[in-house]
Amino acid sequence: MDVSHGTPPKFYDLSLEQRWQWLREHTDLTPEDIAALSGQAGLSAEQANHMIENVIGTFALPLGIARHFVINGREVLVPMAIEEPSVVAGASFAARLARAGGGFTAHATAPEMIGQMQILNLADPPSARLRLLEAREELLAAAAAVDPVLQRLGGGPRDLEVRLIESSPLGPFLVLHLIYDVRDAMGANAVNTAVERLAGRVQAITGGKVLLRILSNLADRRLARARCTIPLRELAFGDFRPEEVRDGIIAAWAFAAADPYRAATHNKGILNGVDAVVIATGNDWRAVEAGAHAYAARNGRYTSLSTWGKDEQGNLVGTLEMPLAVGIVGGATRVHPAARAALKLMGVTTARELAEIIVSVGLAQNLAALRALATEGIQRGHMALHARQVAIAAGATGEEIERLAEQLVRENTVRIDRAEEILREWREKQT
Repeated sequence: MDVSHGTPPKFYDLSLEQRWQWLREHTDLTPEDIAALSGQAGLSAEQANHMIENVIGTFALPLGIARHFVINGREVLVPMAIEEPSVVAGASFAARLARAGGGFTAHATAPEMIGQMQILNLADPPSARLRLLEAREELLAAAAAVDPVLQRLGGGPRDLEVRLIESSPLGPFLVLHLIYDVRDAMGANAVNTAVERLAGRVQAITGGKVLLRILSNLADRRLARARCTIPLRELAFGDFRPEEVRDGIIAAWAFAAADPYRAATHNKGILNGVDAVVIATGNDWRAVEAGAHAYAARNGRYTSLSTWGKDEQGNLVGTLEMPLAVGIVGGATRVHPAARAALKLMGVTTARELAEIIVSVGLAQNLAALRALATEGIQRGHMALHARQVAIAAGATGEEIERLAEQLVRENTVRIDRAEEILREWREKQT
């Protein structure tokens, strides 16, 4: 994909048809890919009928492209599926700021997931734990035999851990963790199959009863990390000095680091960016959200997933670390036409590359939100974009939408009652 030249200076101002034409000219997407992304030939009701139960149709979300991203030295067009205004614009703007400092540097750890087995009814849990550890090689070999294809691709079981839960409403019990490399898959099916196959042998070794056999969505063995440096000069705008913007962003982050009430909203802002890419690629956003929030509370107190500070030159520096269990094979990533096209648009060939893009988008979205909060406030830009939705909800059509949205913003009254009133006045004058 070549996005290094010919980029329109204001992609936002292009019409839908012009944006589709730009994709035809500047990406490797086929007409079929673009039709899938545009909604003209996406997931059909017939395809959906084979994905979940009781299907009656499909449900669409707006799909936008975040621009200006440079990740590990490579330019990336990022598809984002989300209904909330300002997210795509915010991510694109923050990516442009980061671009001035070299873009985002990101990496992901090995795609290792955790399969859990709950072992109950043990006469002597500590002794049972030791017997399981002594049988480690036997159990890992048995797990490796479950999926020979994954094994040939370099994946499969990596380790086995056994935890003693000493205090619970049921009393003490054991939890066995099977560490499983799932390669380019999200991994739920592979891991769940492996732990279910091991249950009988684990019961024989311990003399207990294996109850739950299930993947953990706290994928803290499968982390994605991103960092960026924003040159101080890039932070100035309007009446705001660059040092003022930088220090405001750091102070806003410190609030989230110290206070769980603020951290919940802070991390939600990160996930605005993360989820939008996860959804666009057909991955499980609920699993990603669960893992992110659990990871934010891993030390016993819920806190920020990101960090912000300054380097010796006074530049703004940000980092983000979070679990990211995403895949490019299996599930909706292979069934949904738009998900396949989204992966192709980004040019990813491994799940690790996808995770690196997603965590970078999360950091960009966090930067955009903190910058707005620490300066002019979150509502100014957000409400300007929200005005279009209000205009449509009020009944505006065609050219009325932009005209009405602009008037609502000028009046600083982005409310549906005022929008309806303006529409009535306009239409009365025409009759």
